[in-house]
Amino acid sequence: MPLTYHHVDVFADRPYTGNSLAVFVDPPALDTAQMTRITRELRHFESIFVTTPDTGDVVHARVFDLFEELAFAGHPVLGAAAVLHAGSGAAVDDERVWTIALADRIVAVSTRADADGRVSAVLDQGRPEWIPASTRERRAEIAAALGLDVADLDPTLPVEVVSTGLRYLIVPVDGTGPLGRARIVHPDFATLLATFGAQFAYLLDARAPEGRHWNNDGVLEDVATGSAAGCVAAYLLRHGRAHAGVELTLSQGRFVDRPSTLTIAAHGTAEDVERVVVGGTVSMVGIGTLHALPPSSPA
Repeated sequence: MPLTYHHVDVFADRPYTGNSLAVFVDPPALDTAQMTRITRELRHFESIFVTTPDTGDVVHARVFDLFEELAFAGHPVLGAAAVLHAGSGAAVDDERVWTIALADRIVAVSTRADADGRVSAVLDQGRPEWIPASTRERRAEIAAALGLDVADLDPTLPVEVVSTGLRYLIVPVDGTGPLGRARIVHPDFATLLATFGAQFAYLLDARAPEGRHWNNDGVLEDVATGSAAGCVAAYLLRHGRAHAGVELTLSQGRFVDRPSTLTIAAHGTAEDVERVVVGGTVSMVGIGTLHALPPSSPA
């Protein structure tokens, strides 16, 4: 059975910028191994497989990167909601709200299309969680793992672990120079992160603001990281670098020639960040068809 997918660019004001994504809407029954192999074949950072309801209003979704299924990821959810909006028949400027159930949480995404067919999507990531971690005395170790000196870290901000579904070690760097020089050079970065209770790291120049993120092997740099952007919004509010409810623009992807623009905002107070939202523009690039599917895994 042919399998159709939508190719979109998320956090992109125009095609061929932002973070690319494959969106499969109502695919035939596929197992985990098949969805993983399809994602690897297409070579997008992530793919999302969504099933629309016969009754009710909850869309079920599964997200995969090149290695595994993810419990949560920002740009696939935004991209999927935009594809659903484009196919819904909504008029220009009409807002739709999509309830999307992921592996371990349910999120809401609001969407609106402009006259050029671009869809703006905003994801409410909910209340952030702060993961206790002893980072102050290990700043030099963290910097070295990223190919930096401890002096390259922003002395006015702490290294902290924040989660809105995925746990990020937020590493504040002192300006665009250190941000541009950073690389993952630690031979087992994932294990190092685990000692802080983190799954990934996100480097942040809080003044810009601008960030960078890699897979933990350091080989692939992400273009725009929606899940981390929510953590950044919470982090900036907590440390007085943002005002409650005020939207900021977070840049990413410049160093891999895929400039991306993410909008972020945190609500609440510095002492109690109640929720964060992340948004961006989704540009439609094309539609593809797979004429052959990978074999299913043995029962």
